[in-house]
Amino acid sequence: MNRRDFIATTSMAAAALSLAPDVLAASKKNKLPRWKGFNLLDFFSPNPNNARQGTSEDHFRWMQDWGFDFVRIPMAYPAYLNIDRTKNITPADVYKIDEQAVDRIDNLVTMAHKYNMHVSLNLHRAPGYCINAGFYEPYNLWRDQEALDAFCFHWNMWAKRYKDISSKKISFDLVNEPSMREDMNDQHSKRSTVPGDLYRKVAKAAADAIRKENKKHLVIADGNNVGNTVIPEIIDLDIAQSCRGYNPGIISHYKAPWAHKDPANLPEPKWPGQVGEQYLSKKMLEDYYKPWIELTKKGVGVHCGECGCWNKTPHEVFLAWFDDLLSILHENKIGFALWEFAGDFGVLNSRREDVVYEDWHGHKLDRKLLTLLQKY
Repeated sequence: MNRRDFIATTSMAAAALSLAPDVLAASKKNKLPRWKGFNLLDFFSPNPNNARQGTSEDHFRWMQDWGFDFVRIPMAYPAYLNIDRTKNITPADVYKIDEQAVDRIDNLVTMAHKYNMHVSLNLHRAPGYCINAGFYEPYNLWRDQEALDAFCFHWNMWAKRYKDISSKKISFDLVNEPSMREDMNDQHSKRSTVPGDLYRKVAKAAADAIRKENKKHLVIADGNNVGNTVIPEIIDLDIAQSCRGYNPGIISHYKAPWAHKDPANLPEPKWPGQVGEQYLSKKMLEDYYKPWIELTKKGVGVHCGECGCWNKTPHEVFLAWFDDLLSILHENKIGFALWEFAGDFGVLNSRREDVVYEDWHGHKLDRKLLTLLQKY
Protein backbone atom coordinates (compact mmCIF):
# COMPACT_ATOMS: atom_id res chain seq x y z
CA MET A 1 0.00 0.00 0.00
CA ASN A 2 1.43 3.39 -1.01
CA ARG A 3 1.11 6.53 1.09
CA ARG A 4 -1.89 7.87 -0.84
CA ASP A 5 -3.83 4.57 -0.44
CA PHE A 6 -2.91 4.43 3.24
CA ILE A 7 -4.23 7.93 3.86
CA ALA A 8 -7.45 7.17 1.97
CA THR A 9 -8.01 3.95 3.91
CA THR A 10 -7.38 5.48 7.32
CA SER A 11 -9.59 8.46 6.45
CA MET A 12 -12.47 6.13 5.63
CA ALA A 13 -11.98 4.30 8.92
CA ALA A 14 -11.92 7.56 10.83
CA ALA A 15 -15.09 8.69 9.09
CA ALA A 16 -16.83 5.46 10.07
CA LEU A 17 -15.81 5.91 13.69
CA SER A 18 -17.06 9.46 13.68
CA LEU A 19 -20.59 8.52 12.62
CA ALA A 20 -23.30 10.00 14.80
CA PRO A 21 -24.14 7.74 17.75
CA ASP A 22 -27.72 7.30 16.55
CA VAL A 23 -26.49 5.95 13.20
CA LEU A 24 -24.27 3.43 14.92
CA ALA A 25 -27.06 2.54 17.34
CA ALA A 26 -29.42 1.85 14.47
CA SER A 27 -27.26 -1.12 13.51
CA LYS A 28 -27.68 -2.70 16.93
CA LYS A 29 -30.28 -5.39 17.52
CA ASN A 30 -32.13 -6.41 20.64
CA LYS A 31 -29.66 -7.79 23.17
CA LEU A 32 -32.19 -10.35 24.40
CA PRO A 33 -33.35 -13.34 22.37
CA ARG A 34 -36.80 -13.06 20.82
CA TRP A 35 -38.32 -15.49 23.31
CA LYS A 36 -41.96 -16.51 22.80
CA GLY A 37 -44.08 -18.08 25.48
CA PHE A 38 -46.41 -17.75 28.42
CA ASN A 39 -46.82 -16.71 32.03
CA LEU A 40 -47.47 -19.65 34.36
CA LEU A 41 -49.55 -18.81 37.44
CA ASP A 42 -48.81 -21.84 39.62
CA PHE A 43 -47.41 -19.64 42.43
CA PHE A 44 -49.37 -16.47 41.73
CA SER A 45 -51.55 -16.78 44.83
CA PRO A 46 -49.94 -15.79 48.16
CA ASN A 47 -51.75 -18.72 49.78
CA PRO A 48 -50.76 -22.15 48.41
CA ASN A 49 -54.14 -23.49 49.50
CA ASN A 50 -55.76 -21.22 46.91
CA ALA A 51 -53.36 -22.03 44.09
CA ARG A 52 -54.81 -23.04 40.73
CA GLN A 53 -54.18 -26.41 39.13
CA GLY A 54 -50.50 -26.63 38.33
CA THR A 55 -48.76 -26.69 34.96
CA SER A 56 -48.29 -30.27 33.81
CA GLU A 57 -45.64 -31.97 31.75
CA ASP A 58 -48.19 -32.27 28.95
CA HIS A 59 -48.52 -28.47 28.97
CA PHE A 60 -44.78 -28.07 28.48
CA ARG A 61 -44.77 -30.69 25.76
CA TRP A 62 -47.49 -28.81 23.89
CA MET A 63 -45.68 -25.50 24.29
CA GLN A 64 -42.53 -27.00 22.83
CA ASP A 65 -44.40 -28.75 20.00
CA TRP A 66 -46.15 -25.46 19.16
CA GLY A 67 -42.82 -23.63 18.87
CA PHE A 68 -42.53 -21.75 22.17
CA ASP A 69 -39.35 -21.43 24.25
CA PHE A 70 -40.10 -19.16 27.22
CA VAL A 71 -42.07 -19.16 30.46
CA ARG A 72 -42.32 -16.42 33.06
CA ILE A 73 -43.26 -17.47 36.58
CA PRO A 74 -44.83 -14.59 38.52
CA MET A 75 -44.63 -15.46 42.21
CA ALA A 76 -46.24 -14.03 45.33
CA TYR A 77 -43.43 -14.34 47.86
CA PRO A 78 -45.77 -15.47 50.72
CA ALA A 79 -46.49 -18.56 48.60
CA TYR A 80 -43.12 -19.95 49.69
CA LEU A 81 -43.13 -18.80 53.31
CA ASN A 82 -43.89 -20.90 56.40
CA ILE A 83 -46.21 -18.49 58.23
CA ASP A 84 -49.57 -18.22 59.97
CA ARG A 85 -51.84 -17.12 57.13
CA THR A 86 -54.68 -16.11 59.43
CA LYS A 87 -52.67 -13.09 60.57
CA ASN A 88 -51.09 -10.10 58.87
CA ILE A 89 -47.58 -10.78 57.63
CA THR A 90 -44.82 -9.24 59.76
CA PRO A 91 -41.27 -8.15 58.88
CA ALA A 92 -39.98 -11.24 60.70
CA ASP A 93 -42.30 -13.52 58.71
CA VAL A 94 -40.80 -12.38 55.42
CA TYR A 95 -37.62 -14.35 56.17
CA LYS A 96 -39.37 -17.63 57.08
CA ILE A 97 -38.65 -19.61 53.93
CA ASP A 98 -40.58 -22.85 53.44
CA GLU A 99 -38.02 -25.11 51.77
CA GLN A 100 -40.67 -27.57 50.59
CA ALA A 101 -42.52 -24.77 48.82
CA VAL A 102 -39.27 -23.59 47.24
CA ASP A 103 -38.69 -27.14 46.05
CA ARG A 104 -42.11 -27.14 44.37
CA ILE A 105 -41.14 -24.01 42.46
CA ASP A 106 -37.83 -25.60 41.57
CA ASN A 107 -39.68 -28.66 40.23
CA LEU A 108 -41.59 -26.39 37.86
CA VAL A 109 -38.34 -24.74 36.74
CA THR A 110 -36.72 -28.13 36.19
CA MET A 111 -39.68 -29.35 34.14
CA ALA A 112 -39.55 -26.21 32.00
CA HIS A 113 -35.85 -26.73 31.36
CA LYS A 114 -36.54 -30.32 30.34
CA TYR A 115 -38.57 -28.90 27.45
CA ASN A 116 -35.97 -26.28 26.54
CA MET A 117 -37.81 -23.30 27.98
CA HIS A 118 -36.02 -20.23 29.23
CA VAL A 119 -37.45 -19.53 32.70
CA SER A 120 -37.87 -16.00 34.00
CA LEU A 121 -38.58 -15.89 37.74
CA ASN A 122 -40.56 -12.82 38.77
CA LEU A 123 -41.68 -11.45 42.13
CA HIS A 124 -45.22 -10.42 41.31
CA ARG A 125 -45.71 -9.65 44.97
CA ALA A 126 -42.44 -8.57 46.57
CA PRO A 127 -41.71 -7.50 50.14
CA GLY A 128 -43.29 -4.07 50.35
CA TYR A 129 -45.01 -3.91 46.96
CA CYS A 130 -47.55 -5.52 44.64
CA ILE A 131 -49.55 -4.05 41.77
CA ASN A 132 -52.59 -5.96 43.03
CA ALA A 133 -54.58 -4.98 46.11
CA GLY A 134 -56.33 -6.72 48.95
CA PHE A 135 -53.59 -7.67 51.38
CA TYR A 136 -51.38 -6.20 54.06
CA GLU A 137 -47.68 -5.39 53.60
CA PRO A 138 -45.67 -4.29 56.66
CA TYR A 139 -43.56 -1.74 54.76
CA ASN A 140 -42.97 0.03 51.43
CA LEU A 141 -40.35 -1.29 49.00
CA TRP A 142 -39.65 2.16 47.55
CA ARG A 143 -39.31 4.00 50.85
CA ASP A 144 -38.17 1.60 53.57
CA GLN A 145 -34.69 0.13 53.89
CA GLU A 146 -36.12 -2.81 55.83
CA ALA A 147 -38.26 -3.74 52.83
CA LEU A 148 -35.32 -3.37 50.43
CA ASP A 149 -33.17 -5.60 52.64
CA ALA A 150 -35.86 -8.29 52.55
CA PHE A 151 -36.25 -7.87 48.78
CA CYS A 152 -32.53 -8.44 48.30
CA PHE A 153 -32.61 -11.43 50.67
CA HIS A 154 -35.22 -13.15 48.51
CA TRP A 155 -33.39 -12.47 45.26
CA ASN A 156 -30.10 -13.63 46.69
CA MET A 157 -31.79 -16.86 47.76
CA TRP A 158 -33.08 -17.52 44.24
CA ALA A 159 -29.78 -16.53 42.65
CA LYS A 160 -27.91 -18.88 44.94
CA ARG A 161 -30.26 -21.74 44.13
CA TYR A 162 -29.56 -21.28 40.40
CA LYS A 163 -25.96 -20.20 40.77
CA ASP A 164 -24.68 -22.66 38.18
CA ILE A 165 -27.52 -22.32 35.67
CA SER A 166 -26.70 -20.46 32.45
CA SER A 167 -28.35 -17.13 31.71
CA LYS A 168 -29.56 -18.79 28.53
CA LYS A 169 -31.85 -20.87 30.74
CA ILE A 170 -32.85 -18.58 33.61
CA SER A 171 -33.37 -14.89 34.36
CA PHE A 172 -34.53 -12.85 37.34
CA ASP A 173 -37.36 -10.34 36.76
CA LEU A 174 -37.15 -8.12 39.83
CA VAL A 175 -40.65 -6.86 40.59
CA ASN A 176 -43.86 -6.84 38.59
CA GLU A 177 -45.14 -3.52 37.22
CA PRO A 178 -43.65 -0.97 39.63
CA SER A 179 -45.59 2.12 40.67
CA MET A 180 -46.10 4.32 43.68
CA ARG A 181 -49.40 3.49 45.35
CA GLU A 182 -50.54 4.75 48.70
CA ASP A 183 -53.29 2.26 49.50
CA MET A 184 -52.52 -1.43 49.07
CA ASN A 185 -56.16 -2.32 49.79
CA ASP A 186 -57.73 -0.14 47.10
CA GLN A 187 -57.39 -1.58 43.60
CA HIS A 188 -58.33 1.77 42.08
CA SER A 189 -56.17 3.96 44.32
CA LYS A 190 -54.11 6.54 42.46
CA ARG A 191 -50.80 5.27 41.11
CA SER A 192 -47.81 7.31 40.03
CA THR A 193 -44.40 6.69 38.51
CA VAL A 194 -41.64 5.56 40.84
CA PRO A 195 -39.06 8.39 41.02
CA GLY A 196 -36.12 7.36 38.87
CA ASP A 197 -33.55 7.61 41.64
CA LEU A 198 -35.60 5.32 43.88
CA TYR A 199 -36.13 2.78 41.10
CA ARG A 200 -32.39 2.80 40.42
CA LYS A 201 -31.59 2.29 44.11
CA VAL A 202 -33.91 -0.72 44.40
CA ALA A 203 -32.92 -2.29 41.06
CA LYS A 204 -29.19 -1.88 41.67
CA ALA A 205 -29.38 -3.36 45.17
CA ALA A 206 -31.33 -6.39 43.97
CA ALA A 207 -29.11 -6.90 40.91
CA ASP A 208 -26.02 -6.76 43.15
CA ALA A 209 -27.60 -9.35 45.48
CA ILE A 210 -28.24 -11.62 42.49
CA ARG A 211 -24.84 -11.16 40.88
CA LYS A 212 -23.10 -11.77 44.16
CA GLU A 213 -23.79 -15.43 43.39
CA ASN A 214 -23.04 -15.33 39.67
CA LYS A 215 -21.77 -12.26 37.85
CA LYS A 216 -23.33 -13.51 34.62
CA HIS A 217 -26.87 -13.85 35.96
CA LEU A 218 -29.42 -12.15 33.70
CA VAL A 219 -31.48 -9.50 35.50
CA ILE A 220 -34.66 -7.91 34.09
CA ALA A 221 -36.55 -4.87 35.36
CA ASP A 222 -40.19 -4.24 34.50
CA GLY A 223 -40.94 -0.84 33.01
CA ASN A 224 -41.84 2.01 35.35
CA ASN A 225 -45.40 3.30 35.67
CA VAL A 226 -46.98 -0.18 35.83
CA GLY A 227 -44.65 -1.59 33.17
CA ASN A 228 -45.42 1.07 30.57
CA THR A 229 -42.36 3.32 30.45
CA VAL A 230 -38.66 2.73 29.97
CA ILE A 231 -36.29 3.33 32.89
CA PRO A 232 -33.47 5.58 31.67
CA GLU A 233 -31.95 5.72 35.15
CA ILE A 234 -30.75 2.08 34.95
CA ILE A 235 -29.46 1.89 31.37
CA ASP A 236 -25.86 1.70 32.61
CA LEU A 237 -26.52 -1.20 35.04
CA ASP A 238 -26.59 -4.06 32.49
CA ILE A 239 -30.21 -4.81 33.38
CA ALA A 240 -32.67 -5.74 30.64
CA GLN A 241 -36.12 -4.15 30.65
CA SER A 242 -39.59 -5.63 30.24
CA CYS A 243 -42.48 -3.81 28.56
CA ARG A 244 -46.18 -4.69 28.41
CA GLY A 245 -48.67 -5.59 25.69
CA TYR A 246 -51.88 -4.20 27.15
CA ASN A 247 -52.21 -0.82 25.42
CA PRO A 248 -54.91 0.44 25.16
CA GLY A 249 -56.63 -0.91 28.25
CA ILE A 250 -60.08 -0.46 26.71
CA ILE A 251 -59.11 -3.36 24.42
CA SER A 252 -56.98 -5.57 26.64
CA HIS A 253 -59.03 -5.17 29.83
CA TYR A 254 -62.52 -4.49 28.51
CA LYS A 255 -65.03 -4.84 31.38
CA ALA A 256 -62.34 -6.12 33.77
CA PRO A 257 -63.54 -5.08 37.25
CA TRP A 258 -60.00 -4.65 38.58
CA ALA A 259 -59.08 -2.27 35.76
CA HIS A 260 -62.13 0.00 35.48
CA LYS A 261 -64.20 1.77 38.15
CA ASP A 262 -67.36 1.41 36.05
CA PRO A 263 -66.79 -1.62 33.80
CA ALA A 264 -70.46 -1.95 32.88
CA ASN A 265 -70.56 1.42 31.08
CA LEU A 266 -67.59 1.28 28.73
CA PRO A 267 -67.77 2.09 25.01
CA GLU A 268 -67.75 -0.95 22.76
CA PRO A 269 -64.18 -1.80 21.67
CA LYS A 270 -63.21 -1.64 18.00
CA TRP A 271 -59.90 -2.12 16.19
CA PRO A 272 -59.22 0.02 14.35
CA GLY A 273 -61.93 2.57 15.08
CA GLN A 274 -63.34 5.35 17.19
CA VAL A 275 -63.83 4.25 20.79
CA GLY A 276 -65.09 6.94 23.13
CA GLU A 277 -62.96 10.04 22.63
CA GLN A 278 -60.02 8.34 20.89
CA TYR A 279 -59.34 6.68 17.57
CA LEU A 280 -57.61 3.35 18.09
CA SER A 281 -55.11 2.23 15.45
CA LYS A 282 -51.78 0.59 14.79
CA LYS A 283 -50.23 4.06 14.75
CA MET A 284 -50.95 4.49 18.46
CA LEU A 285 -49.18 1.19 19.13
CA GLU A 286 -46.18 2.28 17.07
CA ASP A 287 -45.99 5.48 19.11
CA TYR A 288 -46.32 3.53 22.36
CA TYR A 289 -43.48 1.13 21.54
CA LYS A 290 -41.14 3.70 20.01
CA PRO A 291 -39.26 4.38 23.30
CA TRP A 292 -38.82 0.64 23.82
CA ILE A 293 -37.48 0.17 20.30
CA GLU A 294 -35.05 3.06 20.84
CA LEU A 295 -33.94 1.35 24.05
CA THR A 296 -32.84 -1.74 22.11
CA LYS A 297 -30.72 0.52 19.89
CA LYS A 298 -28.92 1.74 23.00
CA GLY A 299 -27.81 -1.80 23.75
CA VAL A 300 -30.44 -2.63 26.38
CA GLY A 301 -32.26 -5.94 26.04
CA VAL A 302 -36.05 -5.65 25.82
CA HIS A 303 -38.75 -8.31 26.18
CA CYS A 304 -42.53 -8.01 26.52
CA GLY A 305 -43.08 -9.94 29.74
CA GLU A 306 -46.87 -9.79 29.65
CA CYS A 307 -49.44 -9.29 26.92
CA GLY A 308 -52.89 -10.39 25.96
CA CYS A 309 -56.57 -9.68 26.42
CA TRP A 310 -59.26 -10.55 28.96
CA ASN A 311 -62.11 -12.70 27.75
CA LYS A 312 -64.82 -10.02 27.53
CA THR A 313 -63.32 -8.24 24.50
CA PRO A 314 -64.98 -9.49 21.29
CA HIS A 315 -62.66 -12.16 19.93
CA GLU A 316 -62.27 -10.71 16.43
CA VAL A 317 -61.45 -7.28 17.89
CA PHE A 318 -58.89 -8.88 20.18
CA LEU A 319 -57.22 -10.78 17.33
CA ALA A 320 -57.07 -7.72 15.05
CA TRP A 321 -55.48 -5.60 17.79
CA PHE A 322 -53.12 -8.36 18.89
CA ASP A 323 -51.97 -9.01 15.33
CA ASP A 324 -50.88 -5.37 15.03
CA LEU A 325 -49.19 -5.44 18.44
CA LEU A 326 -47.27 -8.65 17.82
CA SER A 327 -46.22 -7.49 14.36
CA ILE A 328 -44.56 -4.40 15.86
CA LEU A 329 -42.72 -6.49 18.44
CA HIS A 330 -41.69 -9.00 15.78
CA GLU A 331 -40.37 -6.35 13.40
CA ASN A 332 -38.15 -5.05 16.19
CA LYS A 333 -36.93 -8.43 17.43
CA ILE A 334 -38.79 -8.16 20.74
CA GLY A 335 -40.16 -11.38 22.18
CA PHE A 336 -43.32 -11.79 24.23
CA ALA A 337 -45.08 -13.85 26.89
CA LEU A 338 -48.86 -14.20 26.85
CA TRP A 339 -50.66 -13.77 30.14
CA GLU A 340 -51.43 -16.75 30.51
CA PHE A 341 -51.19 -20.30 29.13
CA ALA A 342 -54.45 -21.69 30.53
CA GLY A 343 -57.15 -19.40 31.89
CA ASP A 344 -59.13 -16.28 31.01
CA PHE A 345 -56.29 -14.73 28.95
CA GLY A 346 -54.91 -18.01 27.66
CA VAL A 347 -54.91 -20.28 24.64
CA LEU A 348 -56.58 -22.97 26.75
CA ASN A 349 -59.84 -22.68 28.70
CA SER A 350 -60.31 -18.93 28.30
CA ARG A 351 -64.10 -19.09 28.85
CA ARG A 352 -64.83 -16.75 25.97
CA GLU A 353 -68.43 -16.86 24.83
CA ASP A 354 -67.75 -16.02 21.17
CA VAL A 355 -65.17 -18.68 20.28
CA VAL A 356 -65.67 -22.06 18.67
CA TYR A 357 -63.17 -24.05 20.70
CA GLU A 358 -61.24 -27.08 19.54
CA ASP A 359 -61.20 -30.02 21.91
CA TRP A 360 -57.58 -30.56 22.90
CA HIS A 361 -57.03 -33.54 25.21
CA GLY A 362 -59.94 -32.49 27.38
CA HIS A 363 -59.11 -28.77 27.22
CA LYS A 364 -60.77 -26.03 25.14
CA LEU A 365 -58.20 -24.70 22.67
CA ASP A 366 -58.52 -21.28 21.05
CA ARG A 367 -56.98 -22.34 17.76
CA LYS A 368 -57.22 -18.88 16.18
CA LEU A 369 -55.24 -17.32 19.02
CA LEU A 370 -52.66 -20.10 18.93
CA THR A 371 -52.22 -19.68 15.16
CA LEU A 372 -51.70 -15.93 15.62
CA LEU A 373 -49.06 -16.48 18.30
CA GLN A 374 -47.28 -19.00 16.08
CA LYS A 375 -47.32 -16.51 13.19
CA TYR A 376 -44.81 -14.36 15.09
